[in-house]
Amino acid sequence: MTRTLLLCSLMFLLPIESCRTLCQAASKSKENVSARPHGVCDGVCMDNSHCSQPCPPGTEGSMGFTCKTKKWHKITDTCRTLNAFNIFEEESYSVPPFREHVEIHAQSGNSGTIADMLMQRCPEDLSCVIRNIQKSPRIPGNIAVIVQLLHNISTVLLTGVDEAKMQSYSIMANHVLNSKSISNWTFIPDRNSSCVLLHSVNAFAKKLLINKLINISDVFIHTMGTIISGNSTGNNFSFSMRVNDSNSEITGKVLISRDELQKIPLPSQIVSIAFPTLGAILEASLLENVTVNGLVLSVILPKNLKSISLIFEKISKTEERRTQCVGWHSLESRWDQQACKIIQDNANQAVCRCSPNKLFTSFSILMSPHVLPNATLTYITYIGLGISICSLILCLSIEALVWSQVTKTEISYLRHVCIVNIAATLLMADGWFIVASFLSGPLTHHNGCVAATFFVHFFYLSVFFWMLAKALLILYGILIVFHTLSKSALVASLFSVGYGCPLIIAVITVAVTEPNKGYLRPDACWLSWDRTKALLAFVVPALAIVAVNLITVTLVIVKTQRAAIGSSMFQEVRAIVRISKNIAILTPLLGLTWGFGIATVITDNSLALHIIFSLLNAFQGFFILVFGTILDPKIREALKGRVTSSKGISRISEVVHSKNGRVQRRNVLVAILLSLESMKEASTPWC
Repeated sequence: MTRTLLLCSLMFLLPIESCRTLCQAASKSKENVSARPHGVCDGVCMDNSHCSQPCPPGTEGSMGFTCKTKKWHKITDTCRTLNAFNIFEEESYSVPPFREHVEIHAQSGNSGTIADMLMQRCPEDLSCVIRNIQKSPRIPGNIAVIVQLLHNISTVLLTGVDEAKMQSYSIMANHVLNSKSISNWTFIPDRNSSCVLLHSVNAFAKKLLINKLINISDVFIHTMGTIISGNSTGNNFSFSMRVNDSNSEITGKVLISRDELQKIPLPSQIVSIAFPTLGAILEASLLENVTVNGLVLSVILPKNLKSISLIFEKISKTEERRTQCVGWHSLESRWDQQACKIIQDNANQAVCRCSPNKLFTSFSILMSPHVLPNATLTYITYIGLGISICSLILCLSIEALVWSQVTKTEISYLRHVCIVNIAATLLMADGWFIVASFLSGPLTHHNGCVAATFFVHFFYLSVFFWMLAKALLILYGILIVFHTLSKSALVASLFSVGYGCPLIIAVITVAVTEPNKGYLRPDACWLSWDRTKALLAFVVPALAIVAVNLITVTLVIVKTQRAAIGSSMFQEVRAIVRISKNIAILTPLLGLTWGFGIATVITDNSLALHIIFSLLNAFQGFFILVFGTILDPKIREALKGRVTSSKGISRISEVVHSKNGRVQRRNVLVAILLSLESMKEASTPWC
């Protein structure tokens, strides 16, 4: 009997002693934690180094930091207060046996354990966790716990979701969708948490049983549902919600036409959910440079319905930025333009026609981060490109016509090789630029956009590197740098610089950035800047070559000035004219006009700088024709000689025919040879 009483006493005291031990351990832990600084790493801050710090007292988890520019920056945060002990209301919580208590404590932050306990304690309406969730701070760890809990609930509950369960589910989701929590989503280690939340809410709403009109409205999530049939005249859901703490609201509408409703043979239910802050949360957690400019609207429709209309009021009301109607790709976790097309767009709202299916159930509108191009700049660009392409074709034709007359010396030959390749690569670059501009964007023509961007990148780089080769030839003419190299070696070097270097840069750029979808901009077929800085693969080589060409121009100016020292006033004026002519020729040929691109980046709002930059660059082919071909005296003389020769041959032909064939063939050949002899000229180097 005594042994039995002793055993019972031990069984009674054991949980109390366990709780006392746990409390003492927790108290010591808090003391140790409070003695250490929070939010500051102890180690020396070296770039790209990492450290971990414990959470403040009263929370579980840790904070991760990385060092950038000699400062610690927080990148992850798992601090939480919610666990399997305190998430439930007190009246629904009973002390479990000791073994179960230890098991729960080991998994206190496990949302799967919380979901299982939730199904046991309040399966009717899921309300026994609402009060403590609403009281909990919206810190990253708590957000992660709640998101995972919502996911587990939507997975566990296969049927029987009524309005009461949907109400409790919405309250839980509303807590983490609060506008005050948006910045904290950035620190959740699992970047897909926001995607999991969207998928979980949609999956839970699909299981909702509707007997009447349902209207569950919270501040940051609004659910509506009803029954429709083919006899209905049409249906729509209208939402009006606040996107932040201000009193201003934005609206969104889901419209189902009568023609679409007639495709439904039997009465069916439809559900629509509106999220005012989810777009910003997706942007923050996924670290994408896309701006959602309206409500996110989810729709759960019968399979027979293939098309709906959505009206989005814009958060940022402007016509200066392009609007895109998009759907959320549930498998790839990204906004996709293929799901929708824009019907109407103005400063206040956008109307979209979307096609819901298994992949797309959520829709919204995106605002491009880039300002729409000014109409004047667009006209200048395309008119200039047309003139440039025609000029380049004419330039290549003239070079082919007079090639043998203007390439008699080594320096002349190499110079014209550079001019021809500059014209050819610029022609190809302009052609691919037009192809890229006709593609609607990477969202609808991804592979075509990648190909067009690669060739535009390659050929524009080739233009710059052939300009660099031209500069090196000018230095060759001034400093005689390559006097030990043969003609064939020089030609091989020029082609290696002109095509080899751009090819290497373009291939490395696409190989490094495209696997992670960071090669293209989201709104245009051109190199990305925001995600991977792929644009640097064009900007850095281009500006470096412009700098080299500036040095070359300076050397040419110094050379011509030295030639004018000690001369009369007339000779000095002629020297100034020669300097101006050299600069006028070198500027378009060597791409110095691209230096204006720096000014347009620094002062992006200056329309005048953009117009100057567009004029100089769009008409570059025309400048090459004028300054590189037409103003070249040797080319003009060669063209005059060919014209004179043609007239001479024509006159000889007339004489031959007028004498009825009496003139001998030998005399005609002699006359032709004499005419060609007059075209010969002395060969002199060019600089």
